[in-house]
Amino acid sequence: MKTLQILGAAAAVSALTALAALAGFADAQANVVPANTTPPSVSGTPRDGETLTAGEGTWTGTDPITYTYQWQRCDGNGLNCANLAGAIGRTYAVQTSDVNNRLRVNVTAKNESGSTTATSQPTAGVTPPEGATRLADGRYSIPASSVRLPNRLVISGVEFVPSGLRSRDPYTGRFRVTDTRGYIVREAIVLVTGVPLGWIQAPQEVRTNVDGLATIQIQPTTRLRLVRGGSMVKFIRARKDGDSLLAGISTRRLVRVRTARPS
Repeated sequence: MKTLQILGAAAAVSALTALAALAGFADAQANVVPANTTPPSVSGTPRDGETLTAGEGTWTGTDPITYTYQWQRCDGNGLNCANLAGAIGRTYAVQTSDVNNRLRVNVTAKNESGSTTATSQPTAGVTPPEGATRLADGRYSIPASSVRLPNRLVISGVEFVPSGLRSRDPYTGRFRVTDTRGYIVREAIVLVTGVPLGWIQAPQEVRTNVDGLATIQIQPTTRLRLVRGGSMVKFIRARKDGDSLLAGISTRRLVRVRTARPS
């Protein structure tokens, strides 16, 4: 009798063990770590100012599965990739610093059982804004029409010849226009306004050339006072076609030219 009881207890333990194993197997089958079956992708145009969108690819695993993103910048060959700080959304706004590099995205799929990361192929090389022309010095010239908010025009260079006024003869102003990303801007419309009004004849608006330069002849009037330590003050304004004079990407800069007594 004792032998039968022992054998019965052993059988019961064995059965319980088998049931536990089956339960564990079933639980493991019910909770599968995500596995990537189709790699993530990147859609959109890899160009400065454009927006790229990550596709998470396709995954297997136990639902619910959540996805997180990390964008990376790679070199021009798609190698030496590094995380872009803060670029963790499904979309990414392409930056000027990305130009001539390539971009990719890591997608991490996560559920209660764990997480797995898969990586997209790098994009083609990032290009400057639409209409960009590379100049001899390596910088890019872009049309004013390709500058859009939040970027704005900047009057980044001012030169007067002569640099000081001793007469009311015409003098020359040269003004360089760039944008807030540092691109040289061609076809921007530049206007000079004297302050106070009437100290110079109102010149015509002039468009910047491929080097971002507008050259304007300025004619003082008899109201200009040629005194030692004086100055001729001007507002320089740059805008693009169709923009309001006080809104859009327009910009203004206050400059002055020193005056002196006639020699």
